[in-house]
Amino acid sequence: MFSHELIMSRELAELLFPNVDKTLDYYENLFPERNLDKKAKVTRLGPSPTGFIHLGNLYGALVDERMAHLSGGIMLLRIEDTDDKRKVEGSEELIINSLKFFGIEFDEGVTIGGERGLYGPYRQSDRKEIYQTAAKFLTQKGLAYPSFVSEEEMAEIREQQEKEGVNTGYYGKWATDRDLSFNEIKSKINNGESWTLRLRSNGDPEVAMKFIDGIRGEITVRQNNLDVVLLKQNGIPTYHFAHVVDDHFMRITDVVRGEEWLSTLPIHLELFYVMGWRRPNYNHTAHLMKVENGNKRKLSKRKDPELSLEYYMKDGYFPQAVTEYLMTLMNSNYEEWRMKNQDKSYMEFAFKTKNMSSSGALFDLNKLNDISKDVLARISVDKIVDILISWAEKFDDKSYKLLIKYREELIKLLSIGRGGKKPRKDLMNCRQIMEFISYYFDEGFEYVDSLPERVSKEDAKVILNSYLKTYNQNDTNEEWFEKVKTITDNNGFTSNNKEFKKNPEQFKGNITDVSTAIRVAVVGRQQSPDLWNIQQIMGETRVKNRINKYLEII
Repeated sequence: MFSHELIMSRELAELLFPNVDKTLDYYENLFPERNLDKKAKVTRLGPSPTGFIHLGNLYGALVDERMAHLSGGIMLLRIEDTDDKRKVEGSEELIINSLKFFGIEFDEGVTIGGERGLYGPYRQSDRKEIYQTAAKFLTQKGLAYPSFVSEEEMAEIREQQEKEGVNTGYYGKWATDRDLSFNEIKSKINNGESWTLRLRSNGDPEVAMKFIDGIRGEITVRQNNLDVVLLKQNGIPTYHFAHVVDDHFMRITDVVRGEEWLSTLPIHLELFYVMGWRRPNYNHTAHLMKVENGNKRKLSKRKDPELSLEYYMKDGYFPQAVTEYLMTLMNSNYEEWRMKNQDKSYMEFAFKTKNMSSSGALFDLNKLNDISKDVLARISVDKIVDILISWAEKFDDKSYKLLIKYREELIKLLSIGRGGKKPRKDLMNCRQIMEFISYYFDEGFEYVDSLPERVSKEDAKVILNSYLKTYNQNDTNEEWFEKVKTITDNNGFTSNNKEFKKNPEQFKGNITDVSTAIRVAVVGRQQSPDLWNIQQIMGETRVKNRINKYLEII
């Protein structure tokens, strides 16, 4: 740059930023390089406080967390709140509490009611002075200029560009304010005209550059030639400028973000270059996808309730299960590792970004449910009940009162069939568990299923009356079952299943039909965990009351 141009750029910087008295060196000293191992990664999650936090946020946060902590590094939370129009009250608390619920806790950044760490402020709305110092620096170097183009004029430019069949944006011959003289700029400002600060891009989109993405490997990007807005008319930065400044001064080493930002990567690379800063490593994750009508599509906030984290919290999915499922989406070799390491924490898995899919991670709610069953089979019953109570306290007051009342009995109830080489795996989430055990509560109890097909109401009355006469709470499982066999054989059914298969026409049914009829009378359903164990927990009085009530109904 010629000396007179440099002088004009400095004068322009003073004209635009008369109150900015700090330099970049000041902030370099204030936010020095972190004292970490060379291999340690510093990552950040930068959500906007819009009142909606989704599965994609959790997915990205888990990648951030694993990258940072597996390397002995740091993960921070930065609230990107430069857009006042989208800000929703209480969003910060929602973000922090939702992520904490799923096991994501930050080493530094925004906290409930404050901040933690030496590289803040961690809200972009509190960092205006830092952005303006960086903007003044670019203006002094002749790399940024004020633009007085209104939104209406910009819309006209785009319309004309579309007619000419060229890329839309402020660049080349369209960037008319780029050539304004110092006096013209000064005159417009003195006249009270509003301005934005734009990058004076020197890129050439015909030039291709090789770029290594942490997930996608080597990709090709074109140089940026857009004179993008750096500061809006209110002096607040755009996302492009803010994240570059923040990532530098927070000493972020690795950025994890969605693939939708790939198109703007050339802008960010140029900004790091003109600022003279080392850029972080970028990792662009694939969208979470689902199959609909045989085709894949991106999960949608409007179409898919399962995109919201609130969906999983309200249904009471256990945090460990959701995390476990996301790990299978993050690295395809995780499932094989889990099979060999049933008792280990997912934190011991050697997660690598290079093993992530770049074509779209397929989200499958059924698979999440299957994984949930596996996870719950490994969790102690005491802990399951505690989580169940905690969930009900927040989301289901009626269930909460029942869980408190029957807590000790439920521990025994949910323990049925969980031992041995093949423990039962039928518990999935809190709402499903409540439906699953609802038969146990007298409050709101109802008979869901009908009698088995081969048992008439008349036969059921005879079977159940016989069962009541012989029932003894002190019977062992074997003694109890022998009595059921006797009732079966005495009433035209057979306890010999082989004989029933050979000559079914000789019998009304078999022992399965009889025991199912008893089960319906006791728990209101044709299927349940082991009936003898359930009756032992219920107690004789409740068992007989249930049967007598059923006899009245039929």
